[in-house]
Amino acid sequence: MTRRRLLTSAAMIAAGLGLSAALVPMASATPTTPTAAPGAPKPTVVLEHGAWADSSGWSGVIKRLQKDGYPVVAPADPLRSLSGDSAYLAAYLKTISGPIVLVGHSYGGAVITDAATGNPNVKALVYIAAFAPDKGESVATLSAKFPGSHLTDDPTAQIPTALNAVPFTQADGTPGFDFSIKPDKFRDVFLSNRLTSAEAAVLAATQRPIAAQALGEPSGDPAWKTIPSWYLVAKDDHAVPPAAERFMAHRAHAHTIEIDAPHGAQLTNPGAVTHLIESASRTSGN
Repeated sequence: MTRRRLLTSAAMIAAGLGLSAALVPMASATPTTPTAAPGAPKPTVVLEHGAWADSSGWSGVIKRLQKDGYPVVAPADPLRSLSGDSAYLAAYLKTISGPIVLVGHSYGGAVITDAATGNPNVKALVYIAAFAPDKGESVATLSAKFPGSHLTDDPTAQIPTALNAVPFTQADGTPGFDFSIKPDKFRDVFLSNRLTSAEAAVLAATQRPIAAQALGEPSGDPAWKTIPSWYLVAKDDHAVPPAAERFMAHRAHAHTIEIDAPHGAQLTNPGAVTHLIESASRTSGN
């Protein structure tokens, strides 16, 4: 594959984040799982970030969870490939004793969907404006079904207009591309202009890029088919269309809430995110 063809293919994957399709109604949020016994030990909350962020983005949530007595960890997501990222997290989860509430934001949702499969310690999955793919689906194919993303304002552009593409050589010697949000687009795409320009500039400068391969790789067997799930729909999301979030929440039969928040809800609304995580912990029997 020539460099131009690879670049075009990678661009098509990223451009898929927000095209067209139909809306499926939101699932009922009625809990069907048992409530934890008073005084029971709290589960470990594992927080998985997504693209264009890092673990520090969970700081407001971590402080609240720790104040409420929850053990919390936020391992780094490599953002290299869905299979590799999921295997890394799955291995990490095996080092944790006792029950786990596993939380994913954005692309991190796809990672937890694969990583939790077959792990009996994971008692709840919590999706924060996140991808919850079914088997064989990718982040790109899911996003391409729904309109509303601000990642591009020109569907004919080789690279979505809000993104930079940086070429690199992969471990096997083949070429790859990393995508990051342009600094002048970050506040709109990731935050829906909710934080100040100065705060957004810091987040844009520290964002973690994601490899194009990760966006296009199909998912494995989804953990949400066997593990109870919770979902936060960010109604003002400019990265993942809210219609896509509702569709995935409904399909997973997730206990769902909607809040007026941007894609980076953990940054702007850490209290609401924490409340959903703790609700998942209480009603999943942990």
